[in-house]
Amino acid sequence: MNIIILVLAVTLFLLVLHQNFLGLSDLLKREISDPNLVGFQPLAFVPNAPKSLLSRSEEEIPVVIAASEDRLGGTIAVMNSIYHHTHSNVVFYIVTLNDTADHLRKMKPREGLPQVTQGTKHQIWDWSPRTSALLPMLLILRIFSTWEPWHLLRTLDNRSWLSSDSLKSIQYKIVDFNPQCLEGKVKVDPKQGDFLKPLTFARFYLPNLVPNAKKAIYMDDDVIVQGDILALYNTPLKPGHAAAFSEDCDSTSAKVIVHGAGNQYNYIGFLDYKKKRIRNLAMKASTCSFNPGVFVANLTEWKQQNITYQLEKWMKLNVEEELYSRTLAGSITTPPLLIVFYKQHSNIDPMWNVRHLGSSAGKRYSPQFVKAAKLLHWNGHFKPWGRTAAYANIWEKWYIPDPTGKFSLIRRHGDVANAV
Repeated sequence: MNIIILVLAVTLFLLVLHQNFLGLSDLLKREISDPNLVGFQPLAFVPNAPKSLLSRSEEEIPVVIAASEDRLGGTIAVMNSIYHHTHSNVVFYIVTLNDTADHLRKMKPREGLPQVTQGTKHQIWDWSPRTSALLPMLLILRIFSTWEPWHLLRTLDNRSWLSSDSLKSIQYKIVDFNPQCLEGKVKVDPKQGDFLKPLTFARFYLPNLVPNAKKAIYMDDDVIVQGDILALYNTPLKPGHAAAFSEDCDSTSAKVIVHGAGNQYNYIGFLDYKKKRIRNLAMKASTCSFNPGVFVANLTEWKQQNITYQLEKWMKLNVEEELYSRTLAGSITTPPLLIVFYKQHSNIDPMWNVRHLGSSAGKRYSPQFVKAAKLLHWNGHFKPWGRTAAYANIWEKWYIPDPTGKFSLIRRHGDVANAV
C-alpha cells in the first residue's frame, strides 16, 4: 500500500513539475547569437511553434516592431491585434534595448514554491527549480502526517507579459539594438528630445534585424491592425523597388489634412531646398511624401541596392550640412527615406495605414470609416495610451495590462466614465 501511495506521489510531483516548467519556458528560453551581426544581438527566441499554430500557413511573415521602454504597452497591443486577425505564421521581431528586454520577460511573483518565509501558520515557499526535488517529500508528508503543507502548492503566476493568455501562442524574437551604430550619423539636438531615441532608426537596419528573410513588414508601436496581415504582406512591389509605403497625399490622408499645415505632405516640408546638395538631386519639392511608420520591404532588393548604406550616407551628410527642413519637428527619420526612395517605391493600400489618429484631425474620421480601416495609426503627439487620442477605446481592446505594473494607461476621469 505504501509503495502505491509513493508511486502516486511521485507521479503527481512530475505532473506539477512539468506544468511549472511549461510556464517558466518563456523565461528560460534558449539564448542564441549570430557572430555575423554587428550591433544587433538576438536575445531570445521561441524556437518551436505551439500546436495551435500548426494549422497556420507555413510561410513565415516577419513583423518588425521597435519597442521602447516607455511605450511597451503599444508593442503588446500591436502584436495582440495582429495575431488575432490572421491564421498566418507570423513571427514578431521585437527590437529593443537590454533593459526593455528584461521588462518583457519579467514575471509577476506570487506566493509559490520554495524559499521559506517564517512566521506564518503554514510556511510559504517561493518557487525555485533548484528546490523542486522537495515536492515529493511535501506530498508524502501530506499523506503520512497531520502537518498540512498543501498550502505550499499555491498557484504560481509565472507568466511574463509575452506569455499572457492572449499572447501565449505567438512566435517572437527579441533583438537588441546597439545605439553605437548611430555614432556620427545623428546630431544631438535637445529641442528634438524623444525623437532622437535610438530605436527610431531601427527601421533603417531591417536586413540586420531579420537576416534570413526575403521580405518583412515594419510597423510603429502606435498602431492597431484590424485586417489579416497576410494581405499587407502580399502587397505587390514593382521590379527594382525595395519597399512599399503609404503616400501622404492618398485619399485617406486627404480627408483629414489640417488647414494651414502648408507643405506638411510634400518633400519641401522635410528637406531644406535652400541647400545646394538637395537641389542637385533634382527632386520636385511638390512631390508627395510618404509615411514610414508602416511599410513592406523586399529585403533582397534592400540588400542588393545597399539601402542601409545609402540611408546612413544621408544621415552623416545631414550632421555635417543640416539638410533637413526645420519646419516639422521630429521628422529626422523621414528625410533620408524620402531621398533614397524618391520615385523608387511602391504603394500600399491606404486603408492599411489610416493615420492622424494621434492628432486633433483624427477625430474627423467617422466611426464607420474607422471600423473599415485595416490598420489604425496614432501618429502625432497624442498616443492611445494617453489622455486625448481619438478612438483610444478601440486601441484599448487590444491592450494587455503589464504584469509588472511598470506600464499603465493614462486616463482622465471622463475618459473612464465614457468607456464604461
